[in-house]
Amino acid sequence: MGGLEHATPGILLTIACAAVILFVQLRRATRRGDHFIRRIAGVDAVEGAIGRCAEMGRPVAFTTALTDVGPVLYACLGVLHSVAKRVAQYKLKLVVPQYSPEAMAIVEDSVRDAYNDAGRGAAFDPQSIVFLSSEQFAFASGYMGLIHREKAGAAFLFGVFAAEALVLAEAGQQVGARQVAASVSPEQVAFFICTCDYTLIGEELFAASAYLSREPVQVATLAAQDRVKLLFAAIIVVGVLLATLGALAPGITLPSIERFFTASWSDLL
Repeated sequence: MGGLEHATPGILLTIACAAVILFVQLRRATRRGDHFIRRIAGVDAVEGAIGRCAEMGRPVAFTTALTDVGPVLYACLGVLHSVAKRVAQYKLKLVVPQYSPEAMAIVEDSVRDAYNDAGRGAAFDPQSIVFLSSEQFAFASGYMGLIHREKAGAAFLFGVFAAEALVLAEAGQQVGARQVAASVSPEQVAFFICTCDYTLIGEELFAASAYLSREPVQVATLAAQDRVKLLFAAIIVVGVLLATLGALAPGITLPSIERFFTASWSDLL
């Protein structure tokens, strides 16, 4: 809260509006659960890739790459839980190569919960959560070897990626895996588009997690985020219109959006 002590009334009002929107959407998701989330091709590809592995009898690989504990990891866990649950239902092998020891413990719990939800808790193998290395390219080398040894039929690359992104995706291409990638790293998206069958871009990762998990908090946050974006878009449009009218008719006194956000408490007294 230390960052709010110098906030202007306009900023505080905007934050309050965003909080109210989030609260309303959370109550709606918890009580009614009727939020609409547009289905995207990458989400269908996740389910299709697992079905392909079931037909071919090949393992499924899922990696969060360089993702540390944080919001992106929790978004990835929503997708991983759905993937692991389907893998358990189809009695397939799942391999989850890991980069971060801290994230690995959380990932293991998520996969175990997915197997329990599928009614096949006894089939969960802790050895399927494989720690490779906390060094970037050592992890990439280990991932390549693992994908080639297991002959994965599907590879899901979700999370934060850097220069190793193309190396990971190329490994899946070499074994003929159906690949779905989702990254919040804009500079790596182009590489995934070239080498993967489907690529989720930026915030689509969070949308996929909410869609597959249907977890109320994630769904409500996604819905609230879209509505807050609309609010800011409306503020921008109003600000542009007021500035344009002020330039065309200098003699007319119009309210200023900039003034609304910059006015201090003393200006209101």
